[in-house]
Amino acid sequence: MRKLAFIQASPIAAPKIVTAARIRTLDPEGTTPEAFLVVGDRIRHVGTIDACRTAAAEAGTLEPELVDLGDVTVVPGFIDAHAHPLMLGQMMSWVDCGPDKAGSIPEIVALLRAAADALPAGRPIRGYGYEQRNLAERRHPTRFELDEVATDREVYLMNASGHGGVVNSYTFELHGVTRDTPNPKGGEFFRDADGELTGELSDAACNVLTGLEGVKIGHHGPNFHLADEPAEHERQLAAAQENFLAGGVTTIGDAQVSRREFDMYLRLADADRLKVRVGMYLLSHLLDDAIEMGLHGQFGNEHLSVAGIKFYSDGTLGGWTAYFPDGYVGDPCRTGQLYHEPAEYTELIKKAHRVGLQTATHSQSPTALEMVISAIEAALAELPDPDARHRIEHCGLPTPEQIARMAKAGIYPVNQPQHHFNWGEGVEQAIGTPGERFNPLGEFERAGIPFVISSDAPVADPRPMEAVQAAASRVTRRGNQLGPDDLAVSVDAALRAHTITAARALGREDDLGSLETGKRADFAVLDRDPEETATSEISGIRVVSTWVGGECVYSS
Repeated sequence: MRKLAFIQASPIAAPKIVTAARIRTLDPEGTTPEAFLVVGDRIRHVGTIDACRTAAAEAGTLEPELVDLGDVTVVPGFIDAHAHPLMLGQMMSWVDCGPDKAGSIPEIVALLRAAADALPAGRPIRGYGYEQRNLAERRHPTRFELDEVATDREVYLMNASGHGGVVNSYTFELHGVTRDTPNPKGGEFFRDADGELTGELSDAACNVLTGLEGVKIGHHGPNFHLADEPAEHERQLAAAQENFLAGGVTTIGDAQVSRREFDMYLRLADADRLKVRVGMYLLSHLLDDAIEMGLHGQFGNEHLSVAGIKFYSDGTLGGWTAYFPDGYVGDPCRTGQLYHEPAEYTELIKKAHRVGLQTATHSQSPTALEMVISAIEAALAELPDPDARHRIEHCGLPTPEQIARMAKAGIYPVNQPQHHFNWGEGVEQAIGTPGERFNPLGEFERAGIPFVISSDAPVADPRPMEAVQAAASRVTRRGNQLGPDDLAVSVDAALRAHTITAARALGREDDLGSLETGKRADFAVLDRDPEETATSEISGIRVVSTWVGGECVYSS
């Protein structure tokens, strides 16, 4: 893997010695020192306070300030290796129709209608967060029900999965979608038994929502790149950044970057407002452009870099669009879909691998995972690279045989325990008993696979403590345990999966992910020690402050 080579220096801060009741470095030995010395934006010594003072004197620095954080626990800054920050920021301005706000379709309609009354005439109405199996009706709303919200403007209700949702009749009329419109490759306009559009659309069918001038990504992923004014997008991204920092997240892997996201990151960086570190995964419709521009491997600086290329193999378990060719147990007429034919996908992975680009592919079902793993194996057979670190995003239901092959190929699964925390029962309802294995972190660990955990925000909130609890317990929000105990991992393993292993998945382990000499001084301050807290209470641990490059950028 070609790691980030060009590092831009941060502004030099006064040297400081950071101490607290507990410091967990998450280095290989699990060191818990008294303090660490920060000079500039890097850690220069880890040990006792006296040893840090000696190291500062030997380095010829100014007298360091002693920063005693008190009765708290310091951990490395969390790395959210798979998230969608601009999408999160945009949804923070949409209507929340999640289970805490609406338990039925009439309640959703009422929320959206109230928003319509408050918005200027003609402005689109956008809601998010419903999960059909959590609704009293146990189904998606229809376009006719959203017509009760408005008939003179677009209404779009995004599913909690982010892979589609429901629109009103006006939206279809505006974009010329009729009962005779064919389904696009990698997506679907759903129809009832009579062939009429229901209003539900998924994955690549979402391309219609961005209009004539918007971002178009073809069959390369779900199109959630809805346009707002640039200034509004900039505000949304800045708001999302604060949301991540409030969770103790200091580095983000943006797992679907189009020209929209790239432009906003550059605007925020130019305004000196980019506080977190971001590794961007360009969506695969930009693969040829990236290669032509010479982006062969990582490129950028300490805060903003291109990390690799994002692909999609199938849809989502939450929206029942992951690919199960024999149909879903909960709805045998649904099979989901593949975004690419296997041969086409294999050539795309080979093309990226040949020039040294890391790939990160969304994949959930065993059939889709087989396509992904086989393609990576083919790419490695053509051009061996023991440190390619190709990623599989979500990696929800790999078979034991596929897990063994992933270990051999050096593949990094990037999972989201908050998915099984929020709707694990829904996966069982969708596909039956095999759904108990959803997110098999314990199996990855026993196979020696370096697994990563992340949020997939806005599908789940960027709250690492909730993700750690879900990974260590397998207990869902409803209090049910999903699968056997051996699918869970220890709290220490979960913390590492959200820090140092996540840094490796981003190719940044040399300067991020643990509190060690020479690394960036990125850390989170917690009001309790996760290792000493009952597993069922970890999600309640509060982030007191978040530090990037030795400077406090968030305080509760």
